[in-house]
Amino acid sequence: MTLSIGSVAPDFTAETTQGPIRFHDWIGDSYAILFSHPKDYTPVCTTELGYMAGLADEFAKRNTKVIGLSVDKVGDHEGWARDIKDVTGNDVNFPMIGDHDLKVAKLYNMLPADAGETSEGRTAATNATVRTVYIVGPDKLIKAMLIYPMSSGRNFDEVLRLLDSIQITAKHSVATPVNWKQGEDCIIVPSLSDEAAREKFPGGWKTLKPYLRTVPQPKDEPAVEQKLEVPVAQ
Repeated sequence: MTLSIGSVAPDFTAETTQGPIRFHDWIGDSYAILFSHPKDYTPVCTTELGYMAGLADEFAKRNTKVIGLSVDKVGDHEGWARDIKDVTGNDVNFPMIGDHDLKVAKLYNMLPADAGETSEGRTAATNATVRTVYIVGPDKLIKAMLIYPMSSGRNFDEVLRLLDSIQITAKHSVATPVNWKQGEDCIIVPSLSDEAAREKFPGGWKTLKPYLRTVPQPKDEPAVEQKLEVPVAQ
């Protein structure tokens, strides 16, 4: 099965460092980031996992769960987590999938179907393609995929920026321009007519070209606090 943006993220059951999960149930009503590693105790991945753990509060603000995957046993992950804490100062506070049988890596097109049935005897080099970041929405559809070579550490600040863009564009009829960051102007999607845009963006917009209209970043409506009527004793 070929995966692309808009595909249903394949569901699976797996053992993790925080117990067994079924992926779709674990996601629930949240966004999720699944990011994979070719092997435990690899240097680049050690720095990545520690940095990702340090972003826990940022992902929580965005209603996003993080889960890692490495082609080793869960028990190996637990020992690796201690090294990650030593190197980066951060506890690995998200679950790590033990993909010892390579099922999840194959399911997500990170390894070919004929890669074997076990991680035994495999090296980081033979697992080099297990270096993908998937962003999955609450609807269980893949929103983005990033694939990196084994020698290049991933930029998780960029993953956070990408997540912000995905969430804003899901809520509002906008896209985000090159190098966009939180708080900067957005682009009104071309499919929205000027008439419809006037209703959605009553403050107006800047027209750079007929197909390129920019507006300040839309703000989410604050939650309405509901006050309960407390009966007064007679």
